Amino acid sequence: MGNTVVPLKVEYAVEAVRKGTTAVAVKGDNVIVMGVEKKSTAKLQEPRTVRKIHVLDDHVCLAFAGLTADARVLVNRTRVECQSFRLTMEDPVSVEYITRYIAGVQQKYTQSGGMRPFGISTLICGYDKHGLRLYQTDPSGTYYAWKANAIGKNSKTVREYLEKNYTDELAADDQECIKLAVKSLLEVVESGGRNIEVATMRAGEPLKIWSDEEVDALVTQLEAEKTEAEAAAGGPAAAAPQSA
Repeated sequence: MGNTVVPLKVEYAVEAVRKGTTAVAVKGDNVIVMGVEKKSTAKLQEPRTVRKIHVLDDHVCLAFAGLTADARVLVNRTRVECQSFRLTMEDPVSVEYITRYIAGVQQKYTQSGGMRPFGISTLICGYDKHGLRLYQTDPSGTYYAWKANAIGKNSKTVREYLEKNYTDELAADDQECIKLAVKSLLEVVESGGRNIEVATMRAGEPLKIWSDEEVDALVTQLEAEKTEAEAAAGGPAAAAPQSA
């Protein structure tokens, strides 16, 4: 019976991730870009309290999809581990080390009695002596390194878009990496820039969370480029011929 219950509990956690809002990350040669779909907030709600991108240490952060309360607990535990490591070793954690720690905590909760798995997947981004790094963890406790990936409700559609458009040449251009991350989110997010949060990280620099004005300006630019491309190709944006 126990062997049946554990996979079932993990499957419930995976389902919570599938219902979570979409998050995407793209790793370039000199920048990592994270984009997340924002839930609409109530008129009187303070927007800054609804965050899906969290700083873990000066050089590492994560985005998540799934249960927000579970993410808060995991983020707080991970921040403590980052500071404990720094205090003990007098060095910051490597991105892979903190990824292994997060995956280990998630895996532990799949096999302990009276507990349920964390209902979140994470995209962990940062830099260390090996350069920029991007990892993804899931509720079962497994983790992998990626060049670009997506998690959440429409992750399959976003991942297919990334696979189609990501190239090594694109990775060398910071601006193109940023555009790719935002364009992949726009494939599945309604209302354009109003429902998107964007952050970038470069080696040796802290995480930069873009302002709403910066995101809106980029989305407007991308929509204009898309309209021009479709018009040039005679696509949907081109004027349709009138029937007689």
